[in-house]
Amino acid sequence: MTETTKPPVRRRPRIFADLTPLRASPDYRRLWFGNTVSWIGQGMTALAVSLQVYDITGSAFSVGLIGFCSFVPLVVFGLYGGAVADTVDRRKLGLFSAAGSFSLAVVLMAATFAGIENVGLLYAIVALQSVCFALNAPARSSMVARLLPPEQLPAANALSSMTSTTGALVGPMLGGLIVGWWGYRAAYTVDAVTFTASLYAMWRLPSMLPDRQEPQQQGQGQGPKREGEGRKRASVRDGLRFLGTRPNLRMTFLTDLCAMVLAHPRALFPVVAVLWYGGDARTTGLLVAAPAFGALLGGVFSGWLGRIRRHGLAVLLAVGSWGVAIAVFGLTRHFWLGLLFLALAGCADTVSMVFRNTMLQAAVPDDMRGRLQGVFIVVVAGGPRLGDFLAGSVADLTSPAVAVVGGGVACVVAVSLLALKWRGFARYDARDPQP
Repeated sequence: MTETTKPPVRRRPRIFADLTPLRASPDYRRLWFGNTVSWIGQGMTALAVSLQVYDITGSAFSVGLIGFCSFVPLVVFGLYGGAVADTVDRRKLGLFSAAGSFSLAVVLMAATFAGIENVGLLYAIVALQSVCFALNAPARSSMVARLLPPEQLPAANALSSMTSTTGALVGPMLGGLIVGWWGYRAAYTVDAVTFTASLYAMWRLPSMLPDRQEPQQQGQGQGPKREGEGRKRASVRDGLRFLGTRPNLRMTFLTDLCAMVLAHPRALFPVVAVLWYGGDARTTGLLVAAPAFGALLGGVFSGWLGRIRRHGLAVLLAVGSWGVAIAVFGLTRHFWLGLLFLALAGCADTVSMVFRNTMLQAAVPDDMRGRLQGVFIVVVAGGPRLGDFLAGSVADLTSPAVAVVGGGVACVVAVSLLALKWRGFARYDARDPQP
């Protein structure tokens, strides 16, 4: 065999998360690291605020109001934040909103050092933090497609899923330990310090004005406008109209709603822990942690996702797998087997999230990315809340088993009907992204 006929080098299949985006782009690396550290700090603060509200009031209802104070601004300002991200320099918007979150963390820390124990102040800070997040998240997500080439987006979104799940798992655990050992002052101080990593990452980013595309005129296409040329205020209505005429993008939201609204049994975990497993609060905690742990594993072992080109089909299979895993969880009465299927559901959710987010970044024009990410935030924030309400209502009218199993089956049926209605979604190809 001559040198000119050497066989091609075969690459080993990638198993663990693809770290190429972190190596290829220093800007993305700083953004990812800063976001990861700040997510852990925010997870600590979320638990600390809940504990402090309960210490002050002794009321579970008062603790529940924290979620309401966070949810309403997130939904209200989610769409608005996306429109702003399509109007202004996204780097400035991200820096401004991150600075707002940092300032609120400092206020929370200072109030605790001053001995102020006011529930209304805590509610107000939580609400304003949600406003800052609603402005920051669309800008930050829209930046990723500008920092990385399209082929690296699935890997980047898998890394982002690890950020959120790590924050959800590690943040509360650290928060509980720090509050228990050193009190609320220490927890809030750590959050304020860790947020400087996100501020630094935003500060180092280049300017990122939305790229404007000229409409087709008289059958002749024109190239994109220069950044900042002829900018005007982006309209939320235009973003929703764009989404309504793009079936593939619309399906990314509909499939997620199938999972989060129809098959989201989180609200039933306290009841399930007692009735099915004879457990207590620790049992409930394990049930809550299992999907997040599975989602984290899905991110860690996500190296194979970069080889997938049929993103739409992958989303359908992942959401269907979520429904099947939830239904089987509802059928089993073996605790560790139930945790296994909840973890599998969390892993499937990571796969779905990776490809849905990649489609939103790759198939959407740059000047629409902020608004679509705003819709994404509203769906992600609102879907599970509706799912909690539906699961609780069905369980109250029938039984927890009917609510969980029926929800899983309904998710599979609904996704199947959507796939039959819009068959083109399953044929979506990442090499030719069509919205």
